[in-house]
Amino acid sequence: MPSPSQLRLAAARLSRPPGSYAYRLSSNPQVFKTEPPACAPRSGSLNRTTFLSVKQQAAKMSTMQASHGHNQACCNIPPVVSKGYSAKGTYEEIDGFKTYVTGPSTAKKGILVIYDIFGYFEQTLQGADILATSSSEEYKVVIPDWFKGEPCPIEWYPPNTEEKQKNLGAFFGKNPPPGVAGKLPEYVKALKEKTGVQEWAILGFCWGGKVVSLVTSGDQNPFVVGAECHPAMVDPKEAEGIKIPLILLASKEEPEDKVKEFEEKLKVAKHVETFKDQIHGWMAARSDLSDARVKEEYIRGYKTVLDFFAKNWKA
Repeated sequence: MPSPSQLRLAAARLSRPPGSYAYRLSSNPQVFKTEPPACAPRSGSLNRTTFLSVKQQAAKMSTMQASHGHNQACCNIPPVVSKGYSAKGTYEEIDGFKTYVTGPSTAKKGILVIYDIFGYFEQTLQGADILATSSSEEYKVVIPDWFKGEPCPIEWYPPNTEEKQKNLGAFFGKNPPPGVAGKLPEYVKALKEKTGVQEWAILGFCWGGKVVSLVTSGDQNPFVVGAECHPAMVDPKEAEGIKIPLILLASKEEPEDKVKEFEEKLKVAKHVETFKDQIHGWMAARSDLSDARVKEEYIRGYKTVLDFFAKNWKA
């Protein structure tokens, strides 16, 4: 476990392209082995000596469809609400955690969603409702509140003061992905008892993507299929141990070489795709659904996940 001073150092090393205030890989390898979360809201000023130029970013962007195709016929996603979404689910307590629960009571399969560091944002809740209602297969979908009502405040971004950096270091020290991954086997047992649903998939955003890699490569993995959307801290070494079919949807901001190596090392059924003109977080809290292109790719992202689940969920 890194010390508070190491975490503060990692938080101070922020250097990402415009619109992505995020952790940069620390020079201390004991703090983070790979690049930490880039899940901050898009705000604040940019230092041109620190960030890539707008010209460089434009060269990276593509308005073409992502590189790997998929069959979109599996899904019937309802109109996506840009702002002011009214969530369809309810909150229940499961295994001591407040949990968002959505989907039909007749569902025989379930999807456990690991949110990003900002917790219950409406874009994430709308995504959960999409997963529950848009496929020919019925899914019960749940989002546990691992942060117990204390997600990362948006106001901490950009982390341009010593106080904000200290707060962020403390937040990640308090909420390391291995801690959540270790709780999941027991949580899923409680989930099965509470809902009656016996088969579960897992989907994680950003920080939650790291949780997916850790639990599905562990000895007590309770899931049958997994998904990582704009995952943080992509580590190809973890791919070798993943035991279930996995889909990984990357943004333009995940390290391209890490994503490629992760794909190469997966030994299971897989779908790895980069949405080359989307920011880290486009399927969760950072998604600007008032932007037509973002909304289009938000929808396509969820369709791609549902299609992969439909094809690879073992009976």
